[in-house]
Amino acid sequence: MTIKPFRIDIPQADLDDLAARLARTRWPNEVADAGLDYGFPLARLKELAEYWRTGYDWRAHETELNELPHFTTEIDGQNIHFVHIRSANPDALALILTHGWPGSFLEFLDMIEPLSPDFHLVIPSIPGFGFSGPTHERGWSAERIARAWAELMRRLGYEHYGAQGGDFGSGISTALGAAAPEHVVGVHVNYLPTRPDPDARLELSEEDEVRLEKVKRLMANRPPYQALQAATPQTIGYALTDSPVGQLAWIAERFAQWTDPRTPVSDDRMLTDISLYWLTATAASSARLHHDAGRGNTPCRAPLGVAVLPYDITQSVRPLAERLYDIRHWSEFERGGHFAAMEVPGLLAEDVREFFLGLAATRL
Repeated sequence: MTIKPFRIDIPQADLDDLAARLARTRWPNEVADAGLDYGFPLARLKELAEYWRTGYDWRAHETELNELPHFTTEIDGQNIHFVHIRSANPDALALILTHGWPGSFLEFLDMIEPLSPDFHLVIPSIPGFGFSGPTHERGWSAERIARAWAELMRRLGYEHYGAQGGDFGSGISTALGAAAPEHVVGVHVNYLPTRPDPDARLELSEEDEVRLEKVKRLMANRPPYQALQAATPQTIGYALTDSPVGQLAWIAERFAQWTDPRTPVSDDRMLTDISLYWLTATAASSARLHHDAGRGNTPCRAPLGVAVLPYDITQSVRPLAERLYDIRHWSEFERGGHFAAMEVPGLLAEDVREFFLGLAATRL
């Protein structure tokens, strides 16, 4: 299938419509001293909405993004958008970097410069997200996306490559290692949930026990956003696609809860990410990934590198992870949260480099 160059060019009418909708927002009230007890605070949301309407400049970010080489192609009946950056080193290893929800390919912008001297970079938008556009049929699981990624890398001419990701990108990357084991030399993830295993009979450290209790609490109290998107993504999709403030609150709350206070994501970067969901009308289709992605760990024989972030949703328990994966590299970061590629891009890029160049050295 044809690979076509792509340029971002949002119609001005869509930007005008966004500004008009923001200006007409009908706000709810809020109880006194609500804090975070009832959800995202009203004052902070009004501040973000006003900046989105009057201060934030999509065109400036659009121009910056168009400096990157964007492409689209069709795989398995679905449009796929991706950024493709070839290293100046023709013998460099290729890496495919996969985002999660509520992220986008924008997560990796600050990793391009530190990684591109050593790696060719392929940064796709998951089907149903952003410029890949909405999906139109059920069943876009992590495994199906992984097969699409394998086909994308084949079309780009990469015989051997690595995979990296966080959030859903972690599951898709390990699924890619399982789907194309003869091509994937290794997988690096910065999010690796480890579920309790009563039959494991492992000796766990005190810190590991604390981490496991955190996982158990999360499993017993499924986050509301996750429950809604897994059960009724279409229903919540109506509200998010029709109300920009609804979309803003839905994603801004995730950034507020999942980032390390010491490494915040800028309002501009966050609003560019949120604008991408709004301007492509992919709230519902991206939410479907929670419904269709599947559960559990995909068996993956590829060597695995793991970066653990202190402010992530959960922190991996290494003895449990080692029962499932061939772990060759394990890093415990001192800073950063769930959006590691945005929060600590330099640290994450160095960890990715160390893992994959280390694998290359062992193959020599």
